[in-house]
Amino acid sequence: MAFVRACALSELEEDTPKRVELDGTPVSLVRTEGEVFAIHDICSHANVSLSEGEVEDCQIECWLHGSAFDLRTGKPSGLPATRPVPVYPVKIEGDDVLVSVTQES
Repeated sequence: MAFVRACALSELEEDTPKRVELDGTPVSLVRTEGEVFAIHDICSHANVSLSEGEVEDCQIECWLHGSAFDLRTGKPSGLPATRPVPVYPVKIEGDDVLVSVTQES
């Protein structure tokens, strides 16, 4: 797994998504409940940025139609979304947030 620096941990505000692009992949970073999560930034239902949505109870809500996705699994918790979005491994080293968006073969 290849981890790349996404941002500084100090740049992440609690429950406020931050959009980054890593190796051409749009990723939403979320600091919540004492952890940092990385989830694909595009809603599986409507092709809009999840980082523009609200975070609550370890879920990120799509601002367009209200589907929420679990930050740990990427699974939607309700309609209209029915497909999960990818989640990515995160490591914290000092003040660096590292994310791996590569798939192992």
